Amino acid sequence: MNKEMIIVLDFGGQYNQLIARRVRECNVYAEVWPYTKSLDEIKAANPKGIIFTGGPNSVYDEASPHYEKAIFNLGIPILGICYGSQLVAWTLGGEVKTAPVSEYGRTQVMLEGVKSTLLRHVSKKTSVWMSHTDYIAKAPEGFVVTSHTKDCPVASMENKERKIYATQFHPEVMHTEEGQTMLRNFVLDICECKGDWRMDSFVQNKIAEIREKVGDGKVLLALSGGVDSSVAAVMLSKAVGKQLTCVFVDQGLLRKDEGDEVEAIFGPQGAYDLNFIRVNAAERFYEKLKGVEEPERKRKIIGEEFIRVFEEEAKKIGAVDFLAQGTIYPDVIESGLGKSAVIKSHHNVGGLPDYVDFKEIIEPLRMLFKDEVRRAGLELGLPEKLVFRQPFPGPGLGVRIVGEVTAEKVKIVQEADAIFREEVANATGIRQPNQYFAALSNMRSVGVMGDFRTYDYAVVLRAVNTSDFMTADCTDIPFAVLQKTMNRIINEVKGVNRVMYDLTSKPPGTIELE
Repeated sequence: MNKEMIIVLDFGGQYNQLIARRVRECNVYAEVWPYTKSLDEIKAANPKGIIFTGGPNSVYDEASPHYEKAIFNLGIPILGICYGSQLVAWTLGGEVKTAPVSEYGRTQVMLEGVKSTLLRHVSKKTSVWMSHTDYIAKAPEGFVVTSHTKDCPVASMENKERKIYATQFHPEVMHTEEGQTMLRNFVLDICECKGDWRMDSFVQNKIAEIREKVGDGKVLLALSGGVDSSVAAVMLSKAVGKQLTCVFVDQGLLRKDEGDEVEAIFGPQGAYDLNFIRVNAAERFYEKLKGVEEPERKRKIIGEEFIRVFEEEAKKIGAVDFLAQGTIYPDVIESGLGKSAVIKSHHNVGGLPDYVDFKEIIEPLRMLFKDEVRRAGLELGLPEKLVFRQPFPGPGLGVRIVGEVTAEKVKIVQEADAIFREEVANATGIRQPNQYFAALSNMRSVGVMGDFRTYDYAVVLRAVNTSDFMTADCTDIPFAVLQKTMNRIINEVKGVNRVMYDLTSKPPGTIELE
């Protein structure tokens, strides 16, 4: 991996990983670090630049997250965003107050006409995304204000000599029309990054790293058949060959016929030279989930039971030194980074039990975003059909069933989901969603079928379009397609008498429904 790096210093912002993702779009490597990292750790990493994220706090509150002033004396370019911009101003002697008028959503920003590297090639009047109740009332000494809005006198500012920049708005979100131009200016021009971080070098270096780490040890991989674990499996096989055993746990929470499809791809008759073991453990998982309704608890149970199954399989095949997982970067960040809010725990991150019967865990994709995982898959020679398959959550249908999970409910979701995916895939002239599925609500209501009263479940259909799976908008599926899907589900799936369509974007919702 090229060692050039931008550190995204997280102060609790909801867009922390999106900032890192946008930096990587400039072909520059970025990592999200909690603000609790010491100055010595930052200096040791030798970053080319540092970005302060947003956050929900008021910088003038002593209990809010701050950072030592010495970070501004390192000579490393710094960009503060939203709360990060206020932190820059407050730390360096500016004035931050509660704004007379809060700004939320799309806002027009006007450039001051100052020659600014950060705002180079940006229109004199452009649309940005604001989300703040505090504002910079007075810029610190030595800073020049470079833009404003009608309600925000310091929409951006900079001290060019010290290479310190700040924007009250969020350049990382797609609603800021020229935000990527600004980030490219910061990363490539101000930080002077080469922009030569490439997936082919990542794959080659990661394979060599795995080979050195494992030595002559044995590796056990949790293979779900999804994109992440599949890419991890092929990468590991190229690194250690037959030292790798892939265990596929059919926990009874997969999509319709998916267990057989996974075995067809990776099993003895498949295209890959892997040690493949299939474990049918549906009843075991259903028993563990009996009576459990809380989503986080279900995730923890599913994650822990996965580990228990792997431990048992490891004992059957002999000594196993490493447990490998297809964890990716959004899993890590959404499960909680430093003092950031936990959005949801992932079964292969937050769900790990205290005791794991392996020497070490290997997560070769841990620092990659979803689209980067797909690119890695193509570099490894995986077929496009597998690389671009629909994402599927690690806990499976356990997080697409609201409330208690039972075999009956799983069957309903499997059948309804298969119908929905079939109808959307067959529809012509529509934009194919990046992810779409059927989920089961815990609502039961009265209905009429024929001359009989029913009291059955409501299925919820969800389809979203997204570029990064960190923000998403509902897909505008034609009513005729939804109506046909509804008719088929009502008529073909026993136990359902209503079908609904979820219009919620992310945020405020998540892509999954649980």
